[in-house]
Amino acid sequence: MFHLLVLAAVLLGGYIFLTQTLFKRSKCRGNAAVAGKTVVITGGNTGIGKATALHLARKGARVILACRNRDKAEAAIADIQQETGSTDVLYMHLDLASLKSVRCFTETFLKTESRLDLLINNAGLVADGRTEDGFGIQFGVNHLGHFLLTCLLLERLKEAGGGRVVTLSSMAHRWGNIDFEALAANKHLGTGRYSWQFFQAYCNSKLCNVLFTHELAKRLKGTSVTCYSLHPGVVRTELSRHVSLWQKIFIEPVAQLLFLDPKAGAQTTLHCALQEGIEPLSGRYFACCTVQEVCPKARDDAVARKLWEVSERLCGLS
Repeated sequence: MFHLLVLAAVLLGGYIFLTQTLFKRSKCRGNAAVAGKTVVITGGNTGIGKATALHLARKGARVILACRNRDKAEAAIADIQQETGSTDVLYMHLDLASLKSVRCFTETFLKTESRLDLLINNAGLVADGRTEDGFGIQFGVNHLGHFLLTCLLLERLKEAGGGRVVTLSSMAHRWGNIDFEALAANKHLGTGRYSWQFFQAYCNSKLCNVLFTHELAKRLKGTSVTCYSLHPGVVRTELSRHVSLWQKIFIEPVAQLLFLDPKAGAQTTLHCALQEGIEPLSGRYFACCTVQEVCPKARDDAVARKLWEVSERLCGLS
């Protein structure tokens, strides 16, 4: 009996520790007015993106769900409209695994929408494979597609005045590395059919997100546009839909017990989108609705600049 009590105490202590650290919850207090403003959310039809869209639609924003799957997007729009009463939520097709699709999306957007106030680079995946252009799928979708999207929409963001670019990274960025030689030779930052291989590639792509934001802030100096990267928390989403069955069997019980739901996972995104007064923190990385220090490799000026220049070449911007 004593041993059972000790075990129960250890398990409870471990649970409390984890919920206060790795799985800590936070609450967005930002309340900037967004009524009449236009927001683009990539992957806004599910998970954190949908929860973000719900909140912004409720506050009166015009919300554009930029995603690949029309059926899922239309189902999400119906949910959002029913829950918020907003009729200003719409779908525009965007496949981040295709640079042509990114260009088509921006062309359509710039023709049909007169303003852009918030670009939320939310979509992401953990998977193996290649994009339409031959890039590693995680580098191509998580970084390169968003890089091109942002570059092509920057002028419209500047026109609105006070625009923001919010890019979802992950705490996994701290385990990432960027091998420019491998990228030049193979068009990816890691690949392979084993889980640890594509998890490493995921970490590498998330480091790209932080470095992209770091460099973007430098290039936006002197404009009214600011940018932020963030870790949303460990969230129950469709991010890992491509992992194997046995991994899902292992992950699912832990996820149900500890992982944040999408609404809780959207709080830091909403903080970066809505919190007033954080403009001097442009380029910085947030978690739990607060700015965080990152390790030296995630704020390396030379690597961030080189990643930008390489990304420009790969996208055909230079």
